[in-house]
Amino acid sequence: FVRIMQPIDFSTIPAPETDVIFGMKDRYNKDPSPLKVNLIIGAYRDEEGKPWVLPCVRQAKERLLDVDHEYLPMTGNPSFLKASQKIIFGEEWLANNASRIVSCQSLSGTGALRLGTEFFQRFVPGRKVYLPVPTWANHKNICTDSGLEFAGYKYYDDNTKGLDFKGMLESLEAAPEGSIVLLHAVAHNPTGVDPTEDQWREIAKVMFAKKHVTFFDIAYQGFASGDLAKDAFAIRLWAELGADFFIAQSFAKNFGLYGERAGCFHVVMKDAAHASYVNGQLGRIVRAMYSNPPSYGAAVVNTIVNDPALFDQWKQDLVTMSSRLTGVRQKLYDQLVALGTPGDWTHIINQIGMFTYTGLTSAQVDSIIVNHHVFMLNSGRASLAGLNDSNITHVAKAIHSVVTESQ
Repeated sequence: FVRIMQPIDFSTIPAPETDVIFGMKDRYNKDPSPLKVNLIIGAYRDEEGKPWVLPCVRQAKERLLDVDHEYLPMTGNPSFLKASQKIIFGEEWLANNASRIVSCQSLSGTGALRLGTEFFQRFVPGRKVYLPVPTWANHKNICTDSGLEFAGYKYYDDNTKGLDFKGMLESLEAAPEGSIVLLHAVAHNPTGVDPTEDQWREIAKVMFAKKHVTFFDIAYQGFASGDLAKDAFAIRLWAELGADFFIAQSFAKNFGLYGERAGCFHVVMKDAAHASYVNGQLGRIVRAMYSNPPSYGAAVVNTIVNDPALFDQWKQDLVTMSSRLTGVRQKLYDQLVALGTPGDWTHIINQIGMFTYTGLTSAQVDSIIVNHHVFMLNSGRASLAGLNDSNITHVAKAIHSVVTESQ
């Protein structure tokens, strides 16, 4: 008998922090109440509360029954990369500027963000990433795991439940020159509060004057308003201004391809002379990280974008989803007003996208979960996709109850 020595003391490994979103989802799953409502996860649901496979996606999948399962190139399906560029930049600008863009297929938006931060860590080291306050919690994890320090810039005004535009500009002015600044291009997560087009122009002036590195995160193009061009306004503004910038693009929400992990990382350069080097370095990052991206989700997107009929169907599907979310926003607001719920609730209909930042305190959120079985994040962020005609009255009454009780 030979005693095997233990090379690693696993008892020294600390317990990880619970992910705020998936931790709350676990709590929801364990609640036996038939009244429970899931306003946690950012995934679209139809009026029946079920996942919705977009009609354009169903049709595309029928055409992919005989697709092979070979490896893709390290930077992804070349046709998919062009389709991704078409969606985000529009064909007119792209026709004269395609050489300025280096694109790399990613594992959805999260993977694109990680490619970006890894690129920054290697080639612009020592710069801090500035994130809006608040922001999607995973942004911080991604920065940390890439070895980048992060700080916050002012974004949301708790008093107005809108954009703290003055504070935002002041924060960007105060950040050291050349800082990396992450901007939510549309449907800010978690607040649903976006700058106006005029405000985006002012933000651009500050960003360029300070020589900041712009990193756009766009997960809701077309899903927010139903209009691809409108939702890409900020990115297309930067492109028209001839800026160098970076984009993390996700197709989880706007194609409903949550589990297929389809996305793209774009580098836009004033000068295309170094494009081949950037492309090669991205390939090296991918090779060491996961070697090649998955093919199926990209094939679905590529099929839809390159077929005029399916592309038109997709745009209609986007309107279907965005219209439903706008509708439940209005219904929730109307019911809160009808109940005489204390406070001004116009922020619910002024915000856009998947989420509403309800304004509920953490204590009120705890109460609405324990006493009414309505689950949302402790920050008060609620996913409107979880609302429908069968539960919206219950949710409105629950909000009214916890707000009234705390007066």
